[in-house]
This record gives sequence, C-alpha cells and structure tokens, in this order.
Amino acid sequence: MLSENIELIESIGLNLFFLVIFFFIGMSIHDVMNKNNVPKKGKLVVYFVLFLGCAGFIAKGVIQVIWESNGIG
Repeated sequence: MLSENIELIESIGLNLFFLVIFFFIGMSIHDVMNKNNVPKKGKLVVYFVLFLGCAGFIAKGVIQVIWESNGIG
C-alpha cells in the first residue's frame, strides 16, 4: 500500500514543508522588524510581499490539481 501512494505522500510532505518554511520565514522577519523599530507602513509592505510569495505557491497547487483532473499533465 505504501508503494502505491508514495507520490501522494511526497506531495503532502512537500506542501507541509513549504508551510513550515514560510511560517519560520515570517517569524524571523517579524522578529527582525520588531528589533529594528520598522514603521507600520514598512511592515505592511514586507508582509504583503511575503503573502504574495505564499499565494504563488497556493496558486501553483490549485492550477496543478485542475490540470491533473483534466488530464493535462
């Protein structure tokens, strides 16, 4: 059974890895900005850019699922 679902397990593991990495990146950026007294506007821009990076990975996942369900890939 494990050999039949290895691709699914790898996919889930990779997505969880990206989730954890983005969390740690966000926490480290938050810590650096608080220690350096960054203004609220600067924090907003930094978090927006980090969100766009996360949204790109989410969009990639959604597009991949749609294409695979249609048989394109």
